[in-house]
Amino acid sequence: MAQDINQIRNIGIIAHIDAGKTTVTERMLYLSGEKHRVGRVDHGTTDTDDDPEEQERGITIFSACVKYQWKGFNINLLDTPGHVDFTAEVERCLRVLDGAVVVFSAREGVEAQSETVWRQADKYEVPRIVFVNKMDREGADFQSVIDDIGPRLGGRPVPVELPVGQGPPHVADPFRGTIDLVRNKMRKFDPETEGKNVTETEIPDEFADDAALWREQLLEAVCEIDEDAMALVMEDKPVPEEMVIAAIRKGTLERTIQPVFCGSALHGIGVQPLMTGVGDYLPSPLDRPPVQGIDPKKQDKTLSRKPDPKEPFCGLVFKILPAKTGDNYWIRVYSGELKQNSRVYCPNRDKKENVAQLWQIHATKKDRDGQTDTVTTGDICCVIGPRFAITGDTVCDVKENIELPSIKFADTVLSMAIEPESTADRKKLDETLDMLRRQDPTFQAVENEDIGQTLISGMGELHLEVIQHRLTRDFGLNVKFYKPRVNYRETIGGTASVVGQCNRQIGDKQMFARINATFSPLDDASKPVIVFDRLPPDCLPNDVRTAAIEEFRQRAEGGGFIAGFPLSGVKIEVTDAEMAEEGSDEVAFRIAAGDAFDKGLEQAGPVLLEPVMKVEVTTPEDYMGELVGDLQQRRAIVAGTEQRGAMTVITAHAPLKEMFGYSSAVRSLSQGRAGSSMEPLGYQPAPKEDAETFSY
Repeated sequence: MAQDINQIRNIGIIAHIDAGKTTVTERMLYLSGEKHRVGRVDHGTTDTDDDPEEQERGITIFSACVKYQWKGFNINLLDTPGHVDFTAEVERCLRVLDGAVVVFSAREGVEAQSETVWRQADKYEVPRIVFVNKMDREGADFQSVIDDIGPRLGGRPVPVELPVGQGPPHVADPFRGTIDLVRNKMRKFDPETEGKNVTETEIPDEFADDAALWREQLLEAVCEIDEDAMALVMEDKPVPEEMVIAAIRKGTLERTIQPVFCGSALHGIGVQPLMTGVGDYLPSPLDRPPVQGIDPKKQDKTLSRKPDPKEPFCGLVFKILPAKTGDNYWIRVYSGELKQNSRVYCPNRDKKENVAQLWQIHATKKDRDGQTDTVTTGDICCVIGPRFAITGDTVCDVKENIELPSIKFADTVLSMAIEPESTADRKKLDETLDMLRRQDPTFQAVENEDIGQTLISGMGELHLEVIQHRLTRDFGLNVKFYKPRVNYRETIGGTASVVGQCNRQIGDKQMFARINATFSPLDDASKPVIVFDRLPPDCLPNDVRTAAIEEFRQRAEGGGFIAGFPLSGVKIEVTDAEMAEEGSDEVAFRIAAGDAFDKGLEQAGPVLLEPVMKVEVTTPEDYMGELVGDLQQRRAIVAGTEQRGAMTVITAHAPLKEMFGYSSAVRSLSQGRAGSSMEPLGYQPAPKEDAETFSY
């Protein structure tokens, strides 16, 4: 049955780890009637955390897609991880979503990964609404969360709900309901029915003053968006409910405000208003601008596709799940229709792909009863049949080609050497690693033939640990694992102007070439090497000139001077060249360029770079001294401390090399009462002794 595109909502649940994303998702499925029992994260019974690794750890590792209906809206919901090691899952989901629900814990407020996912949503211009969860927890503070969102995230939170009390049942004023500031009603949620039964009443006198004050702030935001509402307020007339909702929706879609809801997903309080808010305030595919791309045959020609079923088909592959019966390709359809048993074109690979089957998705699998003949604009589906496309690739109409911007992922920071126990395991290991690479674009595996080991790389300790468990438990491989090591980089410390030469006698042929180049460091040491062609126009023939510049680029990709680690943060300017009447061919200039490259790196002073992490530790004040002392012993620089309720937050910048096993150290130093999170910050020069003693 055809869907009304205006009623589709493609949303993601994003947040810091342990803010309650999966619990919110689970509660939405239950309240919408998709499930008859509420699953719990700590019992490993939720729909979206269906991997054994997720169930054991009680965290989300893989993004999952579920569908439900609520008040006439068809919701495609992606539950995303909160741990920084799996931030690529958030990245690829936000790339294809129209809106997002950002969940904050009422006790911890805005945390490190909250800032990361908020920035990612800004990057893709995703409108969002906010849900302040865990209002029934000890130390819950609704006002504190609201106050943090502006200065720390650059947002403008506009509460559309007010909590009635906050904290657990044993405190003087526990959390027991919400006040709807748009409709001026109080809501209570029946715990006996897991929050399904909601009682709506007039606002009691004891809360009337607070509600009026917050309602006034809401109307101020509405008046900034809607001039008609402002006119009514100026005339001291009531603003109709429909006008308030329309203004909030407009501000949300323009990303000038973020409506704020509150509740406790674990106990079913406040989730229904949030579900209604998804339909009222977040965009449909029609509310989003046409997608922009390029003509794959004319790279300088810009094309666009409107969210219209009558437009040529265009979609983006944002996730691949390997399967024995054929890889499951998750595709967001931006325009046109995709039909089963059809052919599409993948411009990134210049290949035609088969669409053998179309499925709806439930969690990380095909929906058992969800096979369909056609999916249309705005939908998210699973396709079986493609063979060549990878994550971030476009699929489009065979005749009307377009290539959409791909998805860029962060570089890996940690590596581990592995090797099979026997020759018989090697082929199976290679096949398994290839499958994992297709599934996870931040996972890398490179075989070192010299030592007979394979180097796997990931985003952190937990990422590699999960990969390790999957290889041994899920795939039954007998593999040796070695200690993780840091992914260093190399750069240069100064500038150098060099002359590279080729002056060789090869057989009866005299080869000659001279090339001048300047090497200098970039401001950002993590940026790729840039090679500029500054040669005078008629200095060299085009083919020779191209060969020389290409040699510099190839040498830059080959690694640095110290130990062959990836080279970054270097600018190379090729300024002059000289050739002879005979013997100055492409080979001669490639040799001269290679000579200049080696001299440039040596004379500019090679520098070893180590990855640095932004570390955030949340601790009771009693343990602050021990934790700061431990960080300083790890060569960390404490960037600041901040009081958040009863907890102190320490922010520090620390070398990744020193942070192995840090989460265990934090628990040990604080008797299990402190927690920490890390995310990549950048690169800094490694200690001199590391560079001197490093053996590649």
